Amino acid sequence: MGLQCGIIGITNVGKSTLFNCMSNTKVETTTFAFSSSKSNIGIINVPDSRLYELEKFQPTEKVVPATVEIVDIPGLTKGANQGEGVGNKFLADIRNTDALIHVLRCFDDINLPHVDGSVNPVRDIETIDLELQVKDLESVDKKISRLEKMVKIGDKDAKQGVDFLNGLKDHLEQMRNVRDYKISEYDKKYLEDMFLLTAKPIIYVCNVDDKSAIAGNKYVENVKEALKNQETEILVIAGKLEAEIADLEDLNDRKVFLEDAGLVEPGVNKLIRSAYSLLNLLSFFTVGPKEIKAWTIKKGMTAPQASGTIHSDLERGFIRAEVMKYTDFISLGSEQKVKEAGKFHVEGKNYIVDDGDILHIRFNV
Repeated sequence: MGLQCGIIGITNVGKSTLFNCMSNTKVETTTFAFSSSKSNIGIINVPDSRLYELEKFQPTEKVVPATVEIVDIPGLTKGANQGEGVGNKFLADIRNTDALIHVLRCFDDINLPHVDGSVNPVRDIETIDLELQVKDLESVDKKISRLEKMVKIGDKDAKQGVDFLNGLKDHLEQMRNVRDYKISEYDKKYLEDMFLLTAKPIIYVCNVDDKSAIAGNKYVENVKEALKNQETEILVIAGKLEAEIADLEDLNDRKVFLEDAGLVEPGVNKLIRSAYSLLNLLSFFTVGPKEIKAWTIKKGMTAPQASGTIHSDLERGFIRAEVMKYTDFISLGSEQKVKEAGKFHVEGKNYIVDDGDILHIRFNV
């Protein structure tokens, strides 16, 4: 799908540690501030227990999970919008992402000094927000200037665009994010070419110490209070603990480790699923003796569009989609029984694919 979720935050909050837990690409982690000069891209597998439930009813040679790209963007600092360090480059990397995971330091560690002298995740949110807001203001000002030239030659639509963007500019100047501004469907077109940083959907991750992995701590409570009026998700993850779990190759060892920590599954699994949802993605399945695979599509895609993720020929020559619901297949136990129950559907070009649909595409090229 080519969609990316970016991990952001100030330096020394545990972004790279979480990236290593999630991704098949590993990067160096250090206790030095601003030790990285480039963003790192990795591919993450989306945990989905449904794949292994399907395998119980259809033996297969391999199980292939859905994937999504994730970008570890080095720590930002005050003045990044003015090019402090290589701040402008990192801001450009954020612009290219589709959604954000903002990692917050919610732990104390005397061996890992905070760049601002004390641990305060709410202040850190404000620091990052300000850098992104200032950059967005620059983009909005430039767009207003372009549209004002069109207004002078009588473009009425440009006049509406200027009015809308001036309202958005005032919102940003009050140190608020674009994602919190009410935007009509009509006015969205004025933003399409700007890729505003604070318009991107966001998840906040409170990186805590091991003992706070279950219940959180005072820092987490401060974050929840500060964000209580925002439509966002706040996850609590013990990054150091997650890294130790990720280093264990044996699944039984991982299970024992998790039980000892009071966890049902690694916290990063929930984070990955949340990031997948934040990107407005869902999975459909293809099921057979050679492969059971989860395919990634955007919510709202039609059957032909979904089939194009398998191969462009399937979309080009699409005839119909044979559809079974995951729950029907699991509860009834086979394709034949699904058919006998009258729950096997043949759908045309206008069918909107649901999460968990099992598809077989008929096509002719």
